[in-house]
Amino acid sequence: MKKINFLKIIIFLGLILNYSCKDTFDLDLTQNPNYLTNDQADPDYLLNSAQVNFAYFVERLGSVGARLTRIYHMSGRNYDAAYTPQSFDGAWRRAYAGIMKDLQVMEKIAEEKNLKHHTGMGKVIKAYTLMTLVDFFGDVPYSEALNDDILFPHPDSGADVYAAALDLLDSAIDDFNDTAGAEPTDLYYGGDWDKWIKLANTLKMKAYLTTRLVDSDALNKFNTIMTAGDYIGADVNDGSSNDFQFRWGTNDINPDSRHPRYRVTYTSTGGQEYQSNSFMDYMIGDDNATAYGSAYSPALNNHFDPRAWFYFYRQTYETPGQDGAPTDEQTLECSIIPPPPHYTGYAYCGLPRGYWGRDHGNDNGIPPDSFLRTLYGVYPAGGALDDFSYSPQKNGDGNGGNGITPIMLASWVQFMIAEYYMAQNDFANAKTSVFQGIELSMDKVFNFAPHTERFDVILPTYFAPLDDYKNGLISSLSADWDNGTDEDKWNIWARQYFVALFGNGIDAYNAYRRTGYPHDLQPNLEPDPGPFIRSFYYPSNSVNNNPNMSQKPGVTVQVFWDNNPPSPGFPQSN
Repeated sequence: MKKINFLKIIIFLGLILNYSCKDTFDLDLTQNPNYLTNDQADPDYLLNSAQVNFAYFVERLGSVGARLTRIYHMSGRNYDAAYTPQSFDGAWRRAYAGIMKDLQVMEKIAEEKNLKHHTGMGKVIKAYTLMTLVDFFGDVPYSEALNDDILFPHPDSGADVYAAALDLLDSAIDDFNDTAGAEPTDLYYGGDWDKWIKLANTLKMKAYLTTRLVDSDALNKFNTIMTAGDYIGADVNDGSSNDFQFRWGTNDINPDSRHPRYRVTYTSTGGQEYQSNSFMDYMIGDDNATAYGSAYSPALNNHFDPRAWFYFYRQTYETPGQDGAPTDEQTLECSIIPPPPHYTGYAYCGLPRGYWGRDHGNDNGIPPDSFLRTLYGVYPAGGALDDFSYSPQKNGDGNGGNGITPIMLASWVQFMIAEYYMAQNDFANAKTSVFQGIELSMDKVFNFAPHTERFDVILPTYFAPLDDYKNGLISSLSADWDNGTDEDKWNIWARQYFVALFGNGIDAYNAYRRTGYPHDLQPNLEPDPGPFIRSFYYPSNSVNNNPNMSQKPGVTVQVFWDNNPPSPGFPQSN
C-alpha cells in the first residue's frame, strides 16, 4: 500500500467536497477558486474512490436482485410499488457522479502519465457498471453523460451501451498487457494484472450469455473465450484464487468499513433485516423435522445444504408454530394465522429449529423479534458461524463485519458454462459444470473464515463431519438430475446457481428474466401482486433534473436483451 501523506488527504477531501457541492447546486462562475482542477487531482485517490464506490454500487443492486429472486427477503406485496424511483437515487448518483466521473478525470491524468494499469482497472469497473445499469433500468445515458458541455444527456439504447462496455473490456485487456509508468493501489487483486485480464474476459462471457436471446452469434463468442481458457475458473484446480470480490473491514466508525449487511444485522438493538423463508427452506432440505432431529445424518438423503450454517445464524433453537413449538402472536404473528390458499406446497411463516425469516412480499410491522430472527452468517457478510450456540448477536460479534461483496466467482462461471450447454440441449456437459460449480462454492464458503472451536467439536462428535454433508447433498442432487426431466435439470441449475450467488443477486435477477427458471420459487404473499419487475423505474433524480429522460409507464418494460413473453405470465414463479 502506498504511504498517504497529509497533503494528499487534503486533496482527496477537496475532491469529495467539490463533488458534494456540484451534486446539489451549481454556481454560474467563470472560474471557481475552490475548484480542484485536473492537473491538481491525484489519480490514485480518484481510482481508490471509484473502487470503493463500485463495491457499494454492486452491493446495493446485488441486494435488490437477490430480493426479487427470493435469495433475500423482499418487503412489498405489489411489485409496481416495491421499489419507487427514489429507491435508486443513491445508486444512480454513485454510478455517474461517483464512479464514472472519478474515472473520467483519472483517465485524463493517467493518459498523460502512461498509467496504463490505472486506466485498465477503470475501464473494467466502468464496463461492469454500465452493463448493470442497463440490466436494471434499460436505456441509460452514456455517450453524453460525462460531457461537461451537455447538461441534459440523452439516454443511449441498452444495446449500444452494452457494445460500448465490451469495447471498454477489450481496451482494458490491451492496457493490462502494456507497460505502465507507475502502479495503482489495487483493492481487488493486489496488482495481479493477469487476474484482471481473466476478469475482463469473464465479463465478456457474462455479456454474451446475457444477450444470447437477441444475438444469434452470442454463444459462439462465449465459446471462443471458453476455448481460449483465459477466464476466471478455467482451471478448477485454481479454486477461488481468481475470484473478483471486495473485502470489507471491521472498523465501525470513522469510517465504518464493515460489510453493509453486517451493519444492519449486528447492532446493539438486534437484527434489522429478515432472511428469506423460501431460500432457507430450499437449503435445509425436504424433510425439515428429520433433518433437524438428533442425528443430523447426511445419509438421510434429505438435501440438507451445509452452507446454511455459514449463510445464516440462528439466534434461537425454535420457531413459533414450527416443528411442535408453541405459537407466539407477539413475536411471530403469522404463527397463529393459516397460510393463504396459494401457499399450498410452499414454506410459510417460519421454519423449524430457529430458521426465523419472512415470506416473499411480507411487509407487516416489526414485532419485538430482533434478537430472535435469523441473521446473516459468516459468509459473505462477516457475521457469526452457526455453531449451535443459539445466542443473541450484537455489534462486534462473529467475524466483525470482515466479509466480502462477491462480484464474479469461479463457481458462478461454472453455472454460466452450464447454461451455455443447456441452451444447446447438451445436458451431459451441463451436469459436469453444475456440479463443479457446487463444489467450488462449497469449498469457498467452508474455508471463508476460521471455524469456531465449538463448530469443529460439535459437528463431527454429535452429528457428522462437514464433508459428509457436502457429499450427501451432491449425491442427492446428482440422482435428481439423472432421474429428472429437462425442466427438472433447469430448476436444479437455477436453484443451485442462486445458492452460489448468495451475497450478490445481480446475475440471479438476470438469469431469472433470461431463462424463467426456477419454476418453483415461493410466490408473493399477496395473491395478486401485479406483474413482475422486468426493469425498474428510473431514479427520481435522473428524470426530475433531466428533461431528456422520461419516466417509464411501469415496471413491465423489458430491457433490450429480454425478449421473453411479457409479465404477468413470465417468469412463471411470480
